[in-house]
Amino acid sequence: MTPANSPTPPRPWYRTVPDPMVLIFLILVATYLLTFVIPAGEFERITENGRTVVVPGSFQYLSDVAPIAPFDIFVAIPQGLINASQYLFIVFIAGGLFHVLQKTGALENAIGVAVNKVGVRRRNLIITVGTFIYGFFGVAVGYENNIALVPIAVLIASAIGCSSLVGTTMAVGGIGVGFALSPINPYTVGVAQGIAELPTFSGAWLRTLLLVTSLALLALYICKRVVPMPFKEAANAEGMSRPLHEYSLTRRNVATLVAFVLGLAVMLYGVFTRGWYINEIAAMFLVMAIAIAALNGLSPNAFVARMIEGASSVTAGAMVIGLAASIQVILAEASIIDTIVNGLSGLLDGVPAGLTAILASVLQGVINLFIPSGSGQALVTMPILIPLADLVGISRQLMITAFQVGDGLTNLIIPTSGGMLAMIALGRVSYEQWLKAILPFMGLVYLLSFAGLVLGQAVGY
Repeated sequence: MTPANSPTPPRPWYRTVPDPMVLIFLILVATYLLTFVIPAGEFERITENGRTVVVPGSFQYLSDVAPIAPFDIFVAIPQGLINASQYLFIVFIAGGLFHVLQKTGALENAIGVAVNKVGVRRRNLIITVGTFIYGFFGVAVGYENNIALVPIAVLIASAIGCSSLVGTTMAVGGIGVGFALSPINPYTVGVAQGIAELPTFSGAWLRTLLLVTSLALLALYICKRVVPMPFKEAANAEGMSRPLHEYSLTRRNVATLVAFVLGLAVMLYGVFTRGWYINEIAAMFLVMAIAIAALNGLSPNAFVARMIEGASSVTAGAMVIGLAASIQVILAEASIIDTIVNGLSGLLDGVPAGLTAILASVLQGVINLFIPSGSGQALVTMPILIPLADLVGISRQLMITAFQVGDGLTNLIIPTSGGMLAMIALGRVSYEQWLKAILPFMGLVYLLSFAGLVLGQAVGY
């Protein structure tokens, strides 16, 4: 027993991490200070086949950009909220949808029945299968498009006796890895291969190998590391309410789940055939919520009350998204994004061919902090990196894979990734808790991916 007068032991570093909003505000201030160190500059851009591309070698410094005033740091915050409004609104609407759905009991009953049949003792099998399923959605559907599926993983985790952190890691990690290493990602691989004049989705074997091994690694990591992690559930988190053997499905439950699945099917149809994105998906969530409320006999007033309850439970996560978007506001106003990209790309000059792909991947991860859009990043960096790949003796295909690894995987940790912040908000996990859980895995998956890049260079990929 520790004596009463003994000094208090120092707290571990990971217990002194500031609140996510404090952390992101500090990054915002640091970004503002960078505007006085990094000169403004821009690339020339032209339109080819309806697509805006950067002209390699066209970078020039700008002398007519006014300094940003200190007060603009605070102006950038509401502007960031406006710029990120589509993410904020889909978080609020999705939060309301799942609160309405959970209150019907249909989703909980379905998960309870399914887990009871499989057996809680097969927990690791459920986590592994779930991780690969979410990985498949990341491959086939995209990143932000899967926001609605995160709360389902949280309920599955609750059914097998795990925390919401386990469910969130299974869902967001699986979706993130699937999207990052997808052999058929139209937003990154498709755009980059178009710029590189390569057949669309060619060279899929290396990406598929990295994808499958990374998802297997993630499932193992969750079972061995995340499941045993101490985790304090949010006070408003909704989990399983009774023992598994007591669950059953009513006709109304079945009708509710059919409406939910049909809604998801319509959403996916819109994504793949109509070009739907965040706003249309949010609208579809709202239609699904109204349909589910009607099937369960909710009055309009009761429906609105539940939507507001659900939205309020994810307010903190939504505010983090808006605050993170303010970083991009400062970077754009100072016109230093292109300067940073140009400087980082210049670091690849003179690097041995065997290391170029790895270093390019690392640099893409840094650039992703400033240009979180995968397709936008491809349009800015690929016109620079593709000619560089030709000069240093690595294939264009390998450079694109290096870009994909660097851009995609960092979406799981950078504070400017609106999709990631939206999904962990729906999983009732704070940014601080998320980083503690996912960072060790990130180290492992990067080592695996870098080994894949070395393999690709060795076999002439």
